[in-house]
Amino acid sequence: MLQTSSYSLVLSLQFLLLSYDLFVNSFSELLRTAPVIQLVLFIIQDVAILFNIIIICLMFFNTFVFQAGLVSLLFHKFKGTIILTVVYLALSISLHVWVMNLRWKNSQRFVWTDGLQTLFVFQRLAAVLYCYFYKRAAVRLGDPRFYQDSLWLRKAFLQVRR
Repeated sequence: MLQTSSYSLVLSLQFLLLSYDLFVNSFSELLRTAPVIQLVLFIIQDVAILFNIIIICLMFFNTFVFQAGLVSLLFHKFKGTIILTVVYLALSISLHVWVMNLRWKNSQRFVWTDGLQTLFVFQRLAAVLYCYFYKRAAVRLGDPRFYQDSLWLRKAFLQVRR
């Protein structure tokens, strides 16, 4: 059973990691003249996204639905969030590697290729969607129905058995 105090702590950690992600996406370009600081921020951002993936998986594992063997039901309810988070992580790592490769040796020169600009736009668009869907999934996982036996769960279990 999910306890309110532990859920509040986990939710606060998730929101803190999302806030850091938003901060780096908003202000990392201001630090392009300091590539070492920018590299550290990018690495922490990618690790934060990875931690968010791990936290959401642990929250899945903690549900009664998962423990009852209805993993497909959880995946169906949260597949958009799972896929979008993995795509966002891949886009972020790709953007960070590309930016650091272009700007590492000459940080004073403004380098902005067409491919980098396209990747930047897709990564930022995915960031907005990631924040929305991840926050929605984190809040939805606080629903007590996921942590106890209920009528809708029994109906879903019967549908899977058929």
